[in-house]
Amino acid sequence: MTTTGPAATRPPTAAAAPLPHSRAEDVAGLLVGTFLASLGLHLLHAASAVTGGTAGLALLLGYAAGLPFGVLFPLVNLPFVVLAVRVKGWAFTLRSALAVAAVSLLSPLQAACLPDLRIDPVYAVLAGNLVAGTGLLVLFRHRASLGGFGVLALVLQERLGWRAGYVQMVLDVAVVTASVAVVGPAVAALSAAGAVVLNLVLAMNHRPGRYTGS
Repeated sequence: MTTTGPAATRPPTAAAAPLPHSRAEDVAGLLVGTFLASLGLHLLHAASAVTGGTAGLALLLGYAAGLPFGVLFPLVNLPFVVLAVRVKGWAFTLRSALAVAAVSLLSPLQAACLPDLRIDPVYAVLAGNLVAGTGLLVLFRHRASLGGFGVLALVLQERLGWRAGYVQMVLDVAVVTASVAVVGPAVAALSAAGAVVLNLVLAMNHRPGRYTGS
């Protein structure tokens, strides 16, 4: 059936332009994301689970070299800070620095509000990674991260199309796997499974072309 008249010559409707987040929404997003991330990390700490990312890498290097974590952690993160400034820009880097500082400040608050938390290790690792993964997702949606591997994962997603969650999953599992000699195979295996859960949250919900806000 052929359509004639004005409808036939009407140009197709243009796709709606992405609606950027307002400054207030970015602030709220950073607060929500960092709160969820710090809560997830507290659950993991309650189960004595091993963490992934640059924090876990700094711990492993500390065990091997006998250097304090406080010295190694900024050194390990330094290449990612430089990468963030050069590739993602100062705005992203400053947001990420604020997010890292906020998680550092919120972590003692979580411990004070949830003291002596007794929780099943399997539940703690799964729930902790789900909550932390959701927090990271919120931060990604508001153009921020918690530094470290998250910066590299976002860059590779934007440059090569690799999903950020899968990239970070591989890096996190590599760090956790390397910790077998320190925490034992059972805790390392549970922590590795938790890292997979966290990064599946990112991989399924933060992919190129799916989210148009900025």
